[in-house]
Amino acid sequence: MSEQLITITGVDPVDILGANDANLRIIRGLFPKLSLVARGDTLKVNGAPDDIALFEERFNELMAHVARYNELPRKMLDDIMGGGDLPRNGGEGEDDVLVYGNSGLRVKARTPNQQRLVEAVRENDMVFAIGPAGTGKTYTAVALAVRALKERQVRRIILTRPAVEAGENLGFLPGDLREKLDPYLQPLYDALKDMIPASRLADHLEEGVIQIAPLAFMRGRTLDHAFVILDEAQNATLPQIKMFLTRMGRNAKFVITGDVTQVDLPGHQPSGLMPAVDMLRQVQGIGVIELDVRDVIRHELVTRVLHAFQERESKGE
Repeated sequence: MSEQLITITGVDPVDILGANDANLRIIRGLFPKLSLVARGDTLKVNGAPDDIALFEERFNELMAHVARYNELPRKMLDDIMGGGDLPRNGGEGEDDVLVYGNSGLRVKARTPNQQRLVEAVRENDMVFAIGPAGTGKTYTAVALAVRALKERQVRRIILTRPAVEAGENLGFLPGDLREKLDPYLQPLYDALKDMIPASRLADHLEEGVIQIAPLAFMRGRTLDHAFVILDEAQNATLPQIKMFLTRMGRNAKFVITGDVTQVDLPGHQPSGLMPAVDMLRQVQGIGVIELDVRDVIRHELVTRVLHAFQERESKGE
């Protein structure tokens, strides 16, 4: 008889073992020759070495499935642990899924330019994504970041925005600095909540695996082994963008998103986004993707609104 300790990593043990160990009881039925005892995130396995090796191989596959899909239907539990013939990695058309979110959500690139953004991030360590509201710049970037974290390509995700009010004054909001800033950073939280189970997201935020902070908080840092997104970069000045870009450390991916038609900088300060893009467009290792109204994936009225504003601006009104 041998004993093996298996640590449940990358997922909540309850997602694997089930509420009140319901899944564990099923697994015991599939491996009757083994003794299985769960304690927290550790599973103690006793039995013959060959049986333990087979169990560990299938249990690791089970953990990988839950980490990827955020769910464990009974049929898949039986298939993986029982050695069935169902496909392990999803069916046809799954290869283009960026990340499997909550409630069966499958996040994909939904337009040609979004797909170009995905490919640019794969091929470059720094990518600028420029386009109007609703084109999925931030959402696609966050999906890529979550995928990189799940696949352990990076150790953390860092999301940042310039703390510039869109016609409002944060100083009049109640609460401390974080309470004032959190509503402004809410779009980043919203994207993450679509893609990561609430309990795991809370843990990641608490442990610093995922960090969301104003751009000013990036000064002086070196961002290693991280997927870093600067959102709303049109509201950063050129010196601020330079400061951010030079935070890049080893094994890092930087994505900078912005909409040059919605600059909220006070006192008519010029945005640094397009000057930075123009300077860096030809630099090797930096990609630039430009999205337009054809990439809008919000309500169809958003496209009509953008067309109306563009028409007005073209007339110089």
